Amino acid sequence: MTMLAAGAWVAPGASAQAQIAFGPCGDSNNFACGHLTVPLDPSARTPGTLTLAIRRHRAPVEGPNAAVIPLAGGPGQPAIPFTEAFLELLGPIAATRDLVVFDQRGTGLSHPLGCHPSGARSRGTPGQAVTRCAQALGAGRAFYTTADSVADLEAIRRAGGYEKLVLYGTSYGTKVAEQYAQNYPTHVEALVLDSVVTPNGPDPLNRPTFAAVPRILGQLCRHRECVHITGNPVGDLARVVARMRRGTISGRVIDKRGHPHSEAISSDDLVGILLAGDFDPLLRAEFIPAMRAAAYGDDAALARLLTRAEAIGEEGSGGGVDSQLFLTTTCEEEAFPWSRADSPSSRLSEARTLLDALPRSTFAPFTAANALDLSVMGACAFWPYSSPAPSVDSSPLPNVPALILSGESDLRTPAADALEVAAQIPDSHLLVVPYAGHSVLTSEPSSCASDALQAMFAAQPIKPCATVAPPTALKLPPLPPPRLAAVPPSRGYRALPGRTLNAVGLTLGDLSRQVLLALLEALGSGSIFNNPSLSGGGLRAGWYQLSGKTIILHGYSYVPGVIVSGSVSGGRVAVGIGGSAAAHGYLRTDGHGALVGALGGIRVRLGRGSTSTPATQATASSSLRPSLAGRAGGLLAAVGAALRGLPEASIEPAELANLLAAQRPSRRWLTR
Repeated sequence: MTMLAAGAWVAPGASAQAQIAFGPCGDSNNFACGHLTVPLDPSARTPGTLTLAIRRHRAPVEGPNAAVIPLAGGPGQPAIPFTEAFLELLGPIAATRDLVVFDQRGTGLSHPLGCHPSGARSRGTPGQAVTRCAQALGAGRAFYTTADSVADLEAIRRAGGYEKLVLYGTSYGTKVAEQYAQNYPTHVEALVLDSVVTPNGPDPLNRPTFAAVPRILGQLCRHRECVHITGNPVGDLARVVARMRRGTISGRVIDKRGHPHSEAISSDDLVGILLAGDFDPLLRAEFIPAMRAAAYGDDAALARLLTRAEAIGEEGSGGGVDSQLFLTTTCEEEAFPWSRADSPSSRLSEARTLLDALPRSTFAPFTAANALDLSVMGACAFWPYSSPAPSVDSSPLPNVPALILSGESDLRTPAADALEVAAQIPDSHLLVVPYAGHSVLTSEPSSCASDALQAMFAAQPIKPCATVAPPTALKLPPLPPPRLAAVPPSRGYRALPGRTLNAVGLTLGDLSRQVLLALLEALGSGSIFNNPSLSGGGLRAGWYQLSGKTIILHGYSYVPGVIVSGSVSGGRVAVGIGGSAAAHGYLRTDGHGALVGALGGIRVRLGRGSTSTPATQATASSSLRPSLAGRAGGLLAAVGAALRGLPEASIEPAELANLLAAQRPSRRWLTR
């Protein structure tokens, strides 16, 4: 592929501030703040203007007369909140090119839209709320499409005095970048397309997403990960979906204070859990054992998984998609299977007719009903259109240097879409990154994609990503035992004491995973800095609490009828074992790090598992970005000290720190 050298031709007399008056930003010394007024209607047939908010970082070294412009997802996600993170991600690339960040029209600080469809639902049906939103926006709602954002991009280029642009698009931002490249090919230096939406995408029915589900479940089972869990993860999912055809199923969830609650679970929830895994590979790793258990009637792990997925969605709203802009852009420009002149009821009828005509395999093991619920057709059927239906865009993409990134585990924008775009750009380089989900550059557990990005702009060869076994943090947890009788005795022991000993080891392994999952989520959302504590429920009963460097267990249960209470601190465990099914007794850490004690009157010993060394703990804090390293490093070290010495299946805090560090701008680069 064509490489990009840092030192290139500079246009004589070009000014990077020709029409944009930049001034100091009150919240940053690295960036200047500016605004650019652009026409509401780029064709100028409809009067009106709006103002784009812009941030600029000047390149300290003379280079090509070009700017790097990141394009956020959604549609409807502002980019300015991630300005500092973009600079960090680009690294040396921003040393020779200006970085220009702007909120696309209708989002963030760039003339945000003024209707509130979600808040209006209490005054009528959701469909009526959508109609009211469109009416509140008036005829101007026609001018928040991808084509309008492309016109804004060109206005920024011209006003900034740049000869060419490097467009770094993520998710929906790739569609904006592609359309700009189609319209202005001579002004594109390079494309970086991360988590690709095709020029004519996305599909309103999300067919590529449903088609990718079996492949992604199969990938989770590579390296013999599913040997002791299931031989058919897709079949397990199909069995659970079939259980839900008569309605929701119910699972028992234990909250952060040990109180049980009933959680209703639908097949739409299963789709939601899978999609949440695009941003949380640890959550997705739990999907297969939870699904296997639910396939045979044990719904506890699935209910706990759903609760966590919902909590991630609530805590990750910062920097998220503006629902008003998302609705406006999506409804106006997606090619829905109906006539725009028809009534809402007729539109929905036409959509259902199309769905009924599709083979069941299109969405299997899910159904057409799940596809309709996931889509925005139910909302957009009520949208009063102000523009004609879009035509298929067959314009060629220019043959410019392009790095196309696809997360191997991405369901929102599967690799098939990236392959389609890569086939249209002969000089592109497609990189499918193992264990990465949506927004590869901000979620990859390795440095493969970021290394490729730097190599592209340093005129160095781009290396393929190595296929390796998953890190410990991404390995599948064991299948939760439905009863103590399903737990084999620990090696060297028999009968009830042996089963109980093994059950205690499984319980402490689950505790380790749950504590570290909670820590990662709390660090990602920042909530732990406002409330520096962690707690969580057991799978069957009880709860844990992190207090300082000590984890206290309050009747924590992972295996039915086996209850563990006590403390874990500094690699030392002191717990009592009870419960209706267990051999009662106690376990303590001895001088060699093993757990020793008595169960049912029998002396027992459980060997030491994974440990976190001081060197590993140092990696945990040093791998975090500077804004988190100081605050998070101490927390990771404290949790690492508390968990040190637990049985096998403990997760290294360093691995979770590396995953957190990879999420530089945000876990929430969203589409759809």
